[in-house]
Amino acid sequence: MSASVEAQIIPPLRDIGGFGVRRALPAPNRRSIGPFVFFDEMGPADFAAGQGMDVRPHPHIGLATLTYLLDGALFHRDSLRNDQEITPGAVNLMVAGRGIVHSERSPQKFRTAGGRMAGLQFWLALSQAEAEREPRFDHFDAGQIPAIAGDGFRGRVAIGRWDGVTAPVHNHFGPCALADIALDAGAVYEIGADYEERALYLISGVLEIDGKGFAEKCLIVLKPGENVVVRAKTAARIALVAGDPMDGPRYLWWNFVSASRERIVQAREDWIAGRFLGIEGDAEFIPAPELKAL
Repeated sequence: MSASVEAQIIPPLRDIGGFGVRRALPAPNRRSIGPFVFFDEMGPADFAAGQGMDVRPHPHIGLATLTYLLDGALFHRDSLRNDQEITPGAVNLMVAGRGIVHSERSPQKFRTAGGRMAGLQFWLALSQAEAEREPRFDHFDAGQIPAIAGDGFRGRVAIGRWDGVTAPVHNHFGPCALADIALDAGAVYEIGADYEERALYLISGVLEIDGKGFAEKCLIVLKPGENVVVRAKTAARIALVAGDPMDGPRYLWWNFVSASRERIVQAREDWIAGRFLGIEGDAEFIPAPELKAL
């Protein structure tokens, strides 16, 4: 490992109903980066005409889900009666708080024609003060997300503050940032030490840090306290996640995040008993799995 890199995580590719997913967080050697407790790369996958994604209604507590598409489209519905199509570059933030139910499916137009689907999904643990807040939903179109640019790079700040730019997305998690950054071949980009915990997910391309090369589809966890210079050996695209440490440890089980084991047990019982508010007109649901040791 290099002087600037604390860990390298290479997430395995898992097949979920014909759709490849790489889960970078949580990992055995790293559970979180700031409030980011879950990080999936979805796809890319090519759907034939008539096919699509169908994630049936399921519950969340204690977290916010952030969906950021790279290609394709998704349709979000939730128990607050929000219906929203998500397209590349938009930021879709659902704050679960004390409890929310949502579904994620391919919209009909995409399903009819088929096409490529790819994206990133994050879970951010709410601060303990916000964990039981009222649920809410916010959507920001791609044009509302601020841009950053410089010599050989361009990007967008999807959440928090990065590179002098602040995203309009509401923050319920403490200091953090998420940025989507594209680098030209040969470009050099300096990552500031604004946050104690920082990591780069290399979506595509090859990077070099302290003379060591890193290939695509890995999460590079940076050591705290110093600026880090990355060099793009090829054209590259990275998702940068950063944040200060959470205000205490969290338990993560199924779709629930909490500082309390008992709260997770209660949420599971509430889901089984039908005490979560459902999605209007959608009787489908994902059953809660067996609860094992937390």
